[in-house]
Amino acid sequence: MSKTTDKVMHVTDATFDDEVIKSEVPVLVDFWATWCGPCHMVAPIVSDLSVTHEGKLKVAKVDVDACQKTAIRFNIRSIPTLLLFKDGRVVDQIVGAQPKAKIVAAVDRAL
Repeated sequence: MSKTTDKVMHVTDATFDDEVIKSEVPVLVDFWATWCGPCHMVAPIVSDLSVTHEGKLKVAKVDVDACQKTAIRFNIRSIPTLLLFKDGRVVDQIVGAQPKAKIVAAVDRAL
């Protein structure tokens, strides 16, 4: 699990629209599952971004097993998948465990 000092919020099918779609700032959403090894490789990067970009970027996690409606809605076929939302729309997508530099570059483009 992420370290306790991070600012990652866990969103559900019920809270996704309020926390992500209606957000005033860009949102990085990590679609993951507890059993997914590559998801655990990406988790520290996502956690770090939630701290280093606090105030400019929201960071959220969606457990695809618990939130299947949201995973289906955004056509999540493999995990980890990171979606970047801006103004309620997906502006970038990263599939699979990727290097921190690639994820940071995508976030910076969205800001």
